[in-house]
Amino acid sequence: MDTLAALTIVQKAALIPLFPLIAAALITLLGGKVLKGLSHLPAIAGVLASFIVAVSLLMSYNASDGGLSYGNIFTWFGAGGFHVPVGVYVDSLSILFVCFVTGISTLIFIYSGGYMAGDYGYFRFFAYMSIFVFFMCMLVLANNFVLVYLGWEGVGLASYLLVGYYYPKPSAREAAKKAFIVNRIGDTCFAIAIFIIYLTFHTVSFHGVLADPHRLLSGSWRAAHHTAIFWIPLLLMVAAFAKSAQLPLHVWLPDAMEGPTPVSALIHAATMVTAGVYLVARCMPLFQHDLPVLHTVGVIGCITAFMAATIGMCQYDLKRIWAYSTVSQLGYMFLGLGVAAGSAAVFHVFTHAFFKALLFLATGSVMHAMGGELDIRKMSGIRRVMPITTVCLLMGAFALAGIPPWAGFFSKDAILSSAMNAS
Repeated sequence: MDTLAALTIVQKAALIPLFPLIAAALITLLGGKVLKGLSHLPAIAGVLASFIVAVSLLMSYNASDGGLSYGNIFTWFGAGGFHVPVGVYVDSLSILFVCFVTGISTLIFIYSGGYMAGDYGYFRFFAYMSIFVFFMCMLVLANNFVLVYLGWEGVGLASYLLVGYYYPKPSAREAAKKAFIVNRIGDTCFAIAIFIIYLTFHTVSFHGVLADPHRLLSGSWRAAHHTAIFWIPLLLMVAAFAKSAQLPLHVWLPDAMEGPTPVSALIHAATMVTAGVYLVARCMPLFQHDLPVLHTVGVIGCITAFMAATIGMCQYDLKRIWAYSTVSQLGYMFLGLGVAAGSAAVFHVFTHAFFKALLFLATGSVMHAMGGELDIRKMSGIRRVMPITTVCLLMGAFALAGIPPWAGFFSKDAILSSAMNAS
């Protein structure tokens, strides 16, 4: 611990993604013949180590009075005046995301060790899960748009592998393909946005693009780049909507329930679907100078929140109910971002991560008890045989519904209050 305390903020941030990557490499190399049924151990150790370093990073950040820290570790590639460094960007937003990503992932990994025991692809499952966490940590800690895009594509690839984990099932293969194809729409828009960002700002680093809002406010600068000011936020919005399953690009998320239940918990609570919210929150200085696009983010988020909740109430499959509730809750987050209430939106990301993970993991317990059955019409009487699981489901449901004093009430109230004030 003394060695960890001696590291700088940038060094700690750089360490966080490495542990899941090392775990994934060990499991891939040794899991099939050496680790076998113990493949969960390096996966849990890797993500737990990342969480410990993330907490240490949070403490160091608070001790430094919360200043921005960023740094380049090495240059990945360059061509002429274009250089892409590998580095980290540490502020309150990235620290919050990396703490709950690694913390909730640790709990899900521990749960998965028992849930997936005896599965024919046990080591493969934990290798994919570790890669998933690695790319998500890279995404939220990256200091430039190209590195974010690499993490963005990485979580998309990992989700494809995990949603299609039971690949002998045709429905799993189709769900994985749907998730992959729909997300390509957003990925293409993100890539185009990065090209325009470089042509406009002559850099892809966050510090060069986002850290000087006074330049964005300059009338002469805005007049010279009015087209870019419109297209960059618009393309980033489409990218975020595809990744975070907002209308009309929400169709992939309910079908992604074909993957194992811990995968659903990881996608919905800690990783992939929150990436779009992170992108908009990170690029808020760009959105705030294109108010029509920012307002569109809020309007579509509001419509999605209502429509997804309505669709969810017509479902009988328990996991699909939670899937549509995730789409709805993400709509709340985008509503908050659309009214420039970034702190309220990120607060809801944080609270939602915990109660949605609880709901999915409790659902996995119900599935095991009922032999894989997910039809809620066949689940009466569970309270008598699974009292602890029932309490967990109720706690998660109360938070999801926004009933005080559960956390969901406070985060939703903050968003709705901000929306009312903005109107």
